[in-house]
Amino acid sequence: MNIQTKIYRQASDPAYLQLVNILKSNIGQGVYLPGDRLPSESKLCKQYGVSPMTVRRSINALLDQGIVSTVQGSGTYVKAPDLGGVTFNLDQFHELFRDKERTRVKILEVLINRADDATAKRLKIRVGERTILIRRVLVRDGDPTLYHREHLIYDPHLPSVEAELEVTSLHGLFVGTGESKFKRGDLEIKAAVLSKEEADILNTMPMQPAFRLEHVFYDFNDNPVSWGRFICRGDRLTFTASVGLSGLK
Repeated sequence: MNIQTKIYRQASDPAYLQLVNILKSNIGQGVYLPGDRLPSESKLCKQYGVSPMTVRRSINALLDQGIVSTVQGSGTYVKAPDLGGVTFNLDQFHELFRDKERTRVKILEVLINRADDATAKRLKIRVGERTILIRRVLVRDGDPTLYHREHLIYDPHLPSVEAELEVTSLHGLFVGTGESKFKRGDLEIKAAVLSKEEADILNTMPMQPAFRLEHVFYDFNDNPVSWGRFICRGDRLTFTASVGLSGLK
């Protein structure tokens, strides 16, 4: 193990930051395991030749980074991985929109519809109000990959339909460009199985595992303007996340 064991007074980094890095290295290499108590303030002062203020500043930095926790009257402890705070990334989902040369949108249906209970609830409108239903499939390298069914608030004065018919709008939403006309969105990932309609569109068999990514998109006044779902075959999409202290070395 190549772990720094002393504070270098001539180094460009201040003493407290060097101590932070030393403790992080120790934690990352297993010298201190989750649940272990770090050496006391006095021991750290003696071991590294620093002041109590330097040690406290270093511990506070580790607290801010979520690496340790303190118990009053007991000490400072290495935190265990917090699975409740895991954030899954959507890199594979984003990739469907990044390369416009390989991904195209095939429009299946566009029509004026009447909001049912579910649509009215999501869009905060009355049941029976007019919406625009768009059904489309994203085709990647000639292979139908993602089925999208979306309800838009009906407003004949807004060019939302024309904007929504292109892949650029979806691309902007998921890769953070200015092509999207929406301010923000709420996303909810659910496990599902493909209906016959969905399976036919995605060129596979019904009842196959799938991911359903439901969304509500909002305008710049925080009003819901779009509700729908993306359907993707379970073998075409993977959600990944890192937990614990993987970033410590």
